[in-house]
Amino acid sequence: MTLAIALLLFASGFLSGAVNAVAGGGTFLTFGALTVAGLPPITANATSSVAQIPGYITSALSYWSDVRRIWRGILLLALASALGSILGAMLLLALDNEDFAALVPWLLLGATAMFAAGPWLKPRRPHASDAATGRGIAGPLVQFVTSIYGGFFGAGMGIMMLATLGLTESGEYHRLNAIKNALSIVIAFVAIGIFVSGGVVAWIHALVMVPAVALGGYAGVWAARRVPTIAVRSFVVTVGLALAAYYFVKG
Repeated sequence: MTLAIALLLFASGFLSGAVNAVAGGGTFLTFGALTVAGLPPITANATSSVAQIPGYITSALSYWSDVRRIWRGILLLALASALGSILGAMLLLALDNEDFAALVPWLLLGATAMFAAGPWLKPRRPHASDAATGRGIAGPLVQFVTSIYGGFFGAGMGIMMLATLGLTESGEYHRLNAIKNALSIVIAFVAIGIFVSGGVVAWIHALVMVPAVALGGYAGVWAARRVPTIAVRSFVVTVGLALAAYYFVKG
């Protein structure tokens, strides 16, 4: 790895952590930088998942008091998340890089569109009468499908999960966000375990990015109070579209 590539990875990791703290979408940056660094798309995807771990952990810790209260009630969702993530990660490893590269621009376009629509996909506020209970088996089934995507690719997963939880679970926004953060950790760690066992993680690249993502997340808390969210969202959407265009041209 050259010094220029190391600096690129560190910078993208830092920006990814900061962007995630403000608006989400940092996966676009880490995946794109790893692609520019010359990693095959499957390895770039797996390594990007490893790099995002600090963000998942800090997001969950910020809702720790909520998670402690609800963890028994979301065990079935966590199981569905683990099973879906296993399937998604195994589907990824079943592909070769050429097949996955052909899917990447479409995945990026879909994730970018979902991210751009994020403000309109936030969960509704429930009526007081349905604030205590979920909606049966629909929640785990939908979460299973969402987790397949999370294990397979992951970009935009948080937005997708908030939207689906808003349809299948009850409670106000912060409760659903706490559930989303907890389930994101399950999905990420299960998928990463499979990626590691499959030998598709570029560890040197990941080790450069992980501390940068952690530092960026800390800086993002400061930036969130000073940088307009719309500016950050516009930046992420631009990156997503540029990456999609790059893979369309490359393919």
